[in-house]
Amino acid sequence: MKIFISIASYQDPMLEITVKSAYENASFPENLVFGICDQSVNPINLDSLSFSDNIHYDHVDPLLSKGPCWARERVQKFFNDEEYYLQIDSHMLFEPAWDKYMISYIEKIRNEGSKDHNPPIISCYPRGFEVVNFEEEKFSLNSDDKSTYALAFRENAIFSNGFYCGQKATMTNVEIVHGYLIAAGCLFSTKEFVQQVPYDKSFYFYGEEQSISLRAFTRGFGIYHIPATPIYHLYNDAPTNIDRKLHWDEKEDSLRNVKWHERDTLSIDRLADLINNHIEGIYGLGNDRTLKEYEYLSGINLRDKIVSDETKAYTSDFISSLQWKDKIFKT
Repeated sequence: MKIFISIASYQDPMLEITVKSAYENASFPENLVFGICDQSVNPINLDSLSFSDNIHYDHVDPLLSKGPCWARERVQKFFNDEEYYLQIDSHMLFEPAWDKYMISYIEKIRNEGSKDHNPPIISCYPRGFEVVNFEEEKFSLNSDDKSTYALAFRENAIFSNGFYCGQKATMTNVEIVHGYLIAAGCLFSTKEFVQQVPYDKSFYFYGEEQSISLRAFTRGFGIYHIPATPIYHLYNDAPTNIDRKLHWDEKEDSLRNVKWHERDTLSIDRLADLINNHIEGIYGLGNDRTLKEYEYLSGINLRDKIVSDETKAYTSDFISSLQWKDKIFKT
């Protein structure tokens, strides 16, 4: 069964390493299909990759880029109903047999979990890695930590910009955990995710994860967290001498007609429209669950901007207490 791997990259020297790591560490590399939006000055040399036939490649001048969600939406145009969908960032590394591991968990959840929480989405902020020697492609993975990390809201970023709420990883003491938030840089699901929750290019950066979480949740998807996700992320605070630019870097942004903060304002407005149910169709909320049910799980009353239960909102205690195979909502 094919896995479509979606990668939106912005001037990232780790892009080619990420792609090779996914392919070379897969148990069934022939089943991987890459979709890449590479927003960079110089395109990667696809001819140097033995598996270039597995890659759909979109090269964009970085000055013409409109942000991460715009790029992810472009990538999804390459999607061709592959059975599984993996969305990652362009600075990630993979453990051997990562594909078998992820498929085994999603099939376990799909077959043993409640049908009221299907299709499943597995997501997390992955464990990190550090760059030891970039030229020699030597890295140090934080592989000792085998815990399951859920996602919760950050206390210092709750409704920090309109309806926007920041997220954080929080450790749990169980294997599989129900969730209510999605990390856009590590998301594994079935083809139904792309079919039912396609990327909304109206978003920029802030609001991306919140919007796809709400759209998926209200369409009946089950969000889950699993232990030791075999994918690693290079975080911005990791020590490195790699020059990784961000879309909102001042020098390049000054050359664009529409500045990043203008796109960010539109993105926050779009999030407000989503939560207030002012968006119809596939980019709006679904009809299978309500925001009241979301509040029961997350402790957040979104429309009134109220934290109704701090334990649910800021920790994984409540979701860890739930049996992952069980139906959560009784209605």
